[in-house]
Amino acid sequence: MLSTSTVVITSFRNVLALSVLIRVGLILYSEWHDARSLVKYTDVDYRVFTDAAQFLLHPGPGSGNRAQGPLGEGYGDPYTRETYRYTPLLALVVSPNDWLHRSFGKYLFAGCDILNGILIYNILLPQQTRSKATLYTALHLLNPMVFSISTRGSSEAVLSSFVLLTLYAALRDRWTWAAVMLGVCVHWKIYPAIYGFACIAALAGGGRQIRMMTLLKARRILWFGVLSVSTFALLTGGCYLVWGDPFVYESYLYHLHRLDHRHNFSPYFYLTYLTYPSPTVGNFTASTSDASISISWLNDILESPLTSFVPQMTLAIGSGLVFGYHLPKTHLPFTWFIQTTLFVVFNKVCTSQYFLWYLLFLPLILPRVTMSTTKAVLCISVWVGVQALWLSEAYRLEFLGVNVFYRLWIRGLVYVVGNCWVLVQLMQGYDYSYVTRKYVESK
Repeated sequence: MLSTSTVVITSFRNVLALSVLIRVGLILYSEWHDARSLVKYTDVDYRVFTDAAQFLLHPGPGSGNRAQGPLGEGYGDPYTRETYRYTPLLALVVSPNDWLHRSFGKYLFAGCDILNGILIYNILLPQQTRSKATLYTALHLLNPMVFSISTRGSSEAVLSSFVLLTLYAALRDRWTWAAVMLGVCVHWKIYPAIYGFACIAALAGGGRQIRMMTLLKARRILWFGVLSVSTFALLTGGCYLVWGDPFVYESYLYHLHRLDHRHNFSPYFYLTYLTYPSPTVGNFTASTSDASISISWLNDILESPLTSFVPQMTLAIGSGLVFGYHLPKTHLPFTWFIQTTLFVVFNKVCTSQYFLWYLLFLPLILPRVTMSTTKAVLCISVWVGVQALWLSEAYRLEFLGVNVFYRLWIRGLVYVVGNCWVLVQLMQGYDYSYVTRKYVESK
């Protein structure tokens, strides 16, 4: 006889209900906590979103807080709020924070969490029983990292919904919708553009026996590319007409030269610190023992965005092209997982929030991964351990004021090696021969 807890987890309806209760409870708690504590539960980004929405809804007189695009007359400028570096559409969708309820955005993000769970469940169903699909979906819906981030006010769940909708359409050969959704994803945040290469590779090859590029394939690839780029251009162009240059710079260009010398798992962290524009970084001054770094040509290399961009995109795009071409499209979740993990690990800025980008695909690939219990425990231990190792040193820097930049960088390199090792284990344990026909049958 199944225990009560097992019945709850194996019933998708029960998992959904529990997920909703957890999120609503945490949002209500956040309102109580924030009103009584100096240390807020709500993420600072949520206050940024809310302020941006207020600026958008309430344009100022004259040139103050007015959209700067050609068609911006009568619209407020969300970029009046410093550190708002997102599409204006995000400020628009959370605008009810201003006139309905201050926690509207949190409920919206939590709702996207629930939608993501439903999408994961439906993607899993063609290859798993309902009980197994529920168990794997619960890994996402009941993941503390997932529900804590959305209830604190992070908007990552919205992008995750767009990404999963793109994947859902692609797996069912609805490439027109997949192209449209990919354009939406890239407008919202640039990095999902890497999935476009995997989609094109899947359309070109897709693991079929006949590899010749037929006219039909060429037309489908062209249509997919044109439609996705057109969707991105339509959304981005429309935003530019209203909000002008600040939109382009803050949403896209800023991230090309963004420097983050703290809170950063990236292997490029120490290079950023050494070449930071100011000679003084926080409470510390760069050591004179690093004078050799002052060589002009070396500085140019270290400060160039290409130093991090080229290896990162070579790995992310290259893996998408290789796996997308040689594997059937039913393996796209695995391909996207590999791409996203490489993109995050080798990004010049990497925070814990970015982990959600690849953890989103984990419930979709785990059913096809086979490894011993010992290795599985070891993989989890390494993934958690390298983060704990880094965070323990970061604590000394941020809260104790100890100059441990170099040692923190060494631990960042350990983090990279550890994550790459875990990724290799997943790749070795993955069943590349598994093919399901139910996606096609369910169209």
